[in-house]
Amino acid sequence: MYDRILLPTDGSRGNSRAVEQAIGLAAQSDARLHVLFVVEDLPYAPEMMDGQVEARLREIGEEAISDIRQRADDAGVSVETALEDGTPHQSILEYADEEGMDLIVMGTHGRSGLDRYLLGSVTERVVRGADTPVLTVRVNGDEED
Repeated sequence: MYDRILLPTDGSRGNSRAVEQAIGLAAQSDARLHVLFVVEDLPYAPEMMDGQVEARLREIGEEAISDIRQRADDAGVSVETALEDGTPHQSILEYADEEGMDLIVMGTHGRSGLDRYLLGSVTERVVRGADTPVLTVRVNGDEED
């Protein structure tokens, strides 16, 4: 059913349920799991332009990817990883198209109303813009950061 599953991650603990779902589906389908972390282009304050923020974001991404790789390896799932710069939803959509993904698995906090409007939602933007099916996995309240 699936040959290539994309799991974008932001490194948060709340993404754990999405990770479990993606690894489980990849194991059941004998699919290759692609793990993507996007280092978001942020407007930095001038005093932060020395690269410390970007370096920390890359470190978070590398740690998240490493953790997911270990969990996938333990489940016998083959993994391909990528760390990219850009706007998260755009980078996810581009990666999915370029790599020919069959499914995208993403966590969502399930916010609505003003919270969703003010905070925005990478997952919502991916769902609206993807040609690929997107499986959204609700984050439990006790797992949120």
